[in-house]
Amino acid sequence: MPEAIERRLSDIGTVPIRAASQADAKAALSILKDASRGHERIADLIASDAPLKNFLVAAFALSPFLRETVGSRPAILEALLGESLPDFLNRRIETARAAWRAEPSGAALPDAEIMSRLRRTKRELAFAVALADLARLFDGRETTRWLSDFAEAAVSAAIDHLLIGAHESGKFALKDPAAPSAGSGVVVLGMGKLGAGELNYSSDIDLVVFYDPQSGIVIDRDQASETFARLLRRLIRILQERTGDGYVFRTDLRLRPDPGSTPLAIPVEAAMLYYEGRGQNWERAAFIKARPIAGDLEAGERFLKDLTPFVFRKYLDYAAIADIHSIKRQIHAHKGHGEIAVKGHNIKLGRGGIREIEFFVQTQQLIAGGRMPALRRRETEAMLGLLADTGWIDRPTADELIGAYWFLRDVEHRIQMVHDEQTHVLPETEGELKRIAYMLGFEDSASFSKELSRVLRTVERRYAQLFEQEAKLSAETGNLVFTGQQDDPDTLETLNKLGFQRPSDIARTIRTWHYGRYRATQSVEARERLTELTPELLRVFGESRRADEALLRFDHFISGLPAGIQLFSLLGNNPGLLSLIVNTMSSAPRLAEIIAAKPHVFDGMLDPGLLAELPTRDYLAPRIANFVAGARHYEEVLDRLRIIAAEQRFLIGIRLLTGAITGLQAGRAFTDLADLIIAAALDAVLEEVRSAHGRFPGGRVAVVGMGKLGSHELTAGSDVDLILLYDYDDEASQSDGAKPLDPVRYFTRVTQRLIAALSAPTAEGILYDVDMRLRPSGNKGPVATRVTAFAKYQRNEAWTWEHLALTRARCIGGDQSLIGEAETIFAEVLSERRDVAKIRKDVEEMRALIDKEKPPNGIWDFKLIPGGLVDIEFIAQFLALVAPTKGVAPPPAGTHTLESLKTLGAAMMNANDLDTAIEALTLFTEVSQIVRLCIDGDFNPDEAPAGLVDLVCQAGDYPDLTHLEADIRRLSKAVRRIFHSAIAA
Repeated sequence: MPEAIERRLSDIGTVPIRAASQADAKAALSILKDASRGHERIADLIASDAPLKNFLVAAFALSPFLRETVGSRPAILEALLGESLPDFLNRRIETARAAWRAEPSGAALPDAEIMSRLRRTKRELAFAVALADLARLFDGRETTRWLSDFAEAAVSAAIDHLLIGAHESGKFALKDPAAPSAGSGVVVLGMGKLGAGELNYSSDIDLVVFYDPQSGIVIDRDQASETFARLLRRLIRILQERTGDGYVFRTDLRLRPDPGSTPLAIPVEAAMLYYEGRGQNWERAAFIKARPIAGDLEAGERFLKDLTPFVFRKYLDYAAIADIHSIKRQIHAHKGHGEIAVKGHNIKLGRGGIREIEFFVQTQQLIAGGRMPALRRRETEAMLGLLADTGWIDRPTADELIGAYWFLRDVEHRIQMVHDEQTHVLPETEGELKRIAYMLGFEDSASFSKELSRVLRTVERRYAQLFEQEAKLSAETGNLVFTGQQDDPDTLETLNKLGFQRPSDIARTIRTWHYGRYRATQSVEARERLTELTPELLRVFGESRRADEALLRFDHFISGLPAGIQLFSLLGNNPGLLSLIVNTMSSAPRLAEIIAAKPHVFDGMLDPGLLAELPTRDYLAPRIANFVAGARHYEEVLDRLRIIAAEQRFLIGIRLLTGAITGLQAGRAFTDLADLIIAAALDAVLEEVRSAHGRFPGGRVAVVGMGKLGSHELTAGSDVDLILLYDYDDEASQSDGAKPLDPVRYFTRVTQRLIAALSAPTAEGILYDVDMRLRPSGNKGPVATRVTAFAKYQRNEAWTWEHLALTRARCIGGDQSLIGEAETIFAEVLSERRDVAKIRKDVEEMRALIDKEKPPNGIWDFKLIPGGLVDIEFIAQFLALVAPTKGVAPPPAGTHTLESLKTLGAAMMNANDLDTAIEALTLFTEVSQIVRLCIDGDFNPDEAPAGLVDLVCQAGDYPDLTHLEADIRRLSKAVRRIFHSAIAA
């Protein structure tokens, strides 16, 4: 445990944080006053002018989690005010470690009792650590150490509890029931940050569990595997399940060997055989931090000692070095181009983030640790110092990365302290970002953003230098001669070494460039720039998997360019941009085809600020308006809309491809873009119709987005579901133009022109495929619907499936007064009390029909697999329809599925089921967005570009497809169960 320096909360001299607003501060002070009733120390503090009082007000104002804790459990603060921080925390850790003991009987406790004990203790410790950290009484080193020590105690207690229970039930024969783990042969390894003693504030924990059949505790060896599997399922429940007392830790066992096909615990010998025969380099990296934290600690140390030759090889073969490069590429697709966005940035996985520092260290350890045992430490800071001491890196690099590491860990902790959520993503709104800035002691969000950007840039630069240093350590490229008609044998050998499978084809392609057969290579200057660029170009393409395909896509791209000198010069001077192009060509055939067909979309990639700006509605709107503003007539307006839509869709895709935004953020961005483009197209259509047919007296039009457009979940290749509503003066019989039309024909013409504007193919492509089948009466009904008829239909005639669809309805353009009326209709229809049994029956029948009529194409068909996106959407929509009957206010129509689930699930679902559904929705969304961006059609790992396979794993933060597939199966199975239980509730 950390050195017990006798610090107390009352030692605060100056208050390092401040509330984001006076209203928040007043609310926090009110909570503190309520907490003082019956608690003498809190009452005395409130009556004083001590800095601690102001600090607590600020802390509770900034963190709803801390505020709720002191409001519901003021005794925690009362106790904390009465003793030193180390005493308070050590007492909680001791309490957690002894939580399995049932005094005085000695019999095993019920699971519910140890769950309650651990949860109460965790909340007390988390409360105290957060306050000590925010007060700067603890630094990040102490915070992570206390959290890790508690996790170790909690897991140890849970393991002892399970072992003593199995002993009493006759499954095990323990050597010493008073010390269940001793000599048990049960190996429990803490991985990752837990193993290194660097756990973050709201961290999950990664465990790997093995058992030694030779230990003799298992009475029936034939049942050992099933017995341990049952025990570990209970372990996960004890630690992870949310109850009225909260949770202890989300627990992950997926780092075990081949998790898709092995039990939760496997014998030590089987594990050793796996690692020696099939272990992969990412598993070697994972075991650098492994540490026995529970169970039979001596057996755990023996296992890790025996595993040392696997983790730290005496000699490193070239394939292993290449694999280490692959790990780096998977974690971070490119070295960086342009600025880094602060809002929405992932502090752990994003550019310049914590993971880059950890991998900087671990890759050096994998290379050097076999020959230098000193470089086998688990802790990140200690290892950076040792790498400098041993000459592997210079001291300034070590010092910069150590400072950056703890700064980023502080940011990570503040993000998580707000709501006690396991998240690493900075807020996207200014108000919430300011909260984080104040929690870190900054004056405002601007100064925080500036410092964070500097730190991220520092990490990214040092990480990039690691690539460059290793490139310099490798042999010279070799001969690259592309003159004459014949292949040069040495050049073919060099191309093969660089990673190309068909060197003759690649040589012929490059000769084509040098002969000036493309417009982009016709000038002497362009060919000179390209000649200078070729060695680096080939090296970078060669590092991508399926390098031949990627380079041929690049060839297709430059074959369509009108000129090349500017591009080749830029690529020569900007390695980040070159890496970005290679990443696109090797991972995303769909994007590569767009670049080749419409080179103008590439222009936006040259903006250094591209990745720093989140593509929000406020960002997109002025760019679209400015681009369209100069159009002189209707067709030019539409063409300009097609050009800007294609460019911005592409740039949103590039942000997603490079990890600058998440899949969820991309869904919102694609939707915001569609909203703006459709609204602009509607304005142009109305002007065009009015020029021919005049205005309709009292005429008003509104476009309603349905489906994924309505709920802000579009992907790169989505069509758009629309309904057009209209209204007019009842006295009017026709429009007032030269060619008057009656109301039905007038608004039908508007709708038809809008569909054509969006979906008609032109030289500039199409805007969107349009689907209008969700309008009243579907394809049998008129294409445009008067708002009164729409209201009547929804209230009296609509089927259940149409009301489910209405939960995602959102007005995206048109007359504001008509939009207001439509939204009122949505709200009134969705607030009706319904027959829950009928809705349940209808939803079950609809889901069964989809299973029958549209079977999934395999596990990667996230939309249709049992327990996939359709099930999750059905859960959210079903809850929205039955919410009024159950006394719960439904969210507004058009709410994002994730937000809808969170809102309704909190009141109407089991908390653990809600967590699982959200986890599945997030994973399926992230992977789906990447797949839809990169390819047309379904994802097939056997046929997909190798770079895409890496991106798919990266989207879910998985080391390989095996682990990702295992989790997809686990989550989809759980979601299908949750679907049935949620519908039946």
